[in-house]
Amino acid sequence: MRYVSAVRTRRAEYSESTRQALVDSAVDLFTKRGYAGTSLDEVVKRARVTKGALYHHFSGKQALFEAAFAQVETQSIESLTAVITGEGDPWEIAVAGLRAYVRKCLDPEYQRIIVHEAPVVMGWERWREAEEHFSFGLLRAAVQLLVDAGEIEDLPVEIMARLLFGALSAGASTIASSSDPKRTGREVERAILRVLEGLRKK
Repeated sequence: MRYVSAVRTRRAEYSESTRQALVDSAVDLFTKRGYAGTSLDEVVKRARVTKGALYHHFSGKQALFEAAFAQVETQSIESLTAVITGEGDPWEIAVAGLRAYVRKCLDPEYQRIIVHEAPVVMGWERWREAEEHFSFGLLRAAVQLLVDAGEIEDLPVEIMARLLFGALSAGASTIASSSDPKRTGREVERAILRVLEGLRKK
């Protein structure tokens, strides 16, 4: 029984490592070449697995893209969560979170997969749903933190969070489409910070 269990464990580990290799390969290729410019043959070659292994884990190219999307978003949310859940002054934490988000928008993986490719590949509605699943909850928590700390006006948190979510999404698209993303990132950061300051209690 122990032998059978060990064999199953090794198979599960191998299966997971194969899936991870495929997703990592897809993230790299989708970032460099885009969805349309990436073939499944290239993905499996880079991952050093067979086409059959790919279809064991994913129904096709779009399913693989969605897994790549989820990985990039999960990593992004984890890094941003670490910023806004730290100790310190709530206002300074919120500002640090904004700056961390702008830096994330300069990341090639985030720009290409999340901002540029996902709305086209997944469709606008599904992309927005996915973004709400990953990003909106974190932003809402940050707004709630500012309200609870008395830093900003006690307006409806849900509405404020959705308005800021729209502004941040637009900012991400503007940065990703800019010929000078770093300069645009600074401008986006400054503009959204001004909006936040307008909500701040005097």
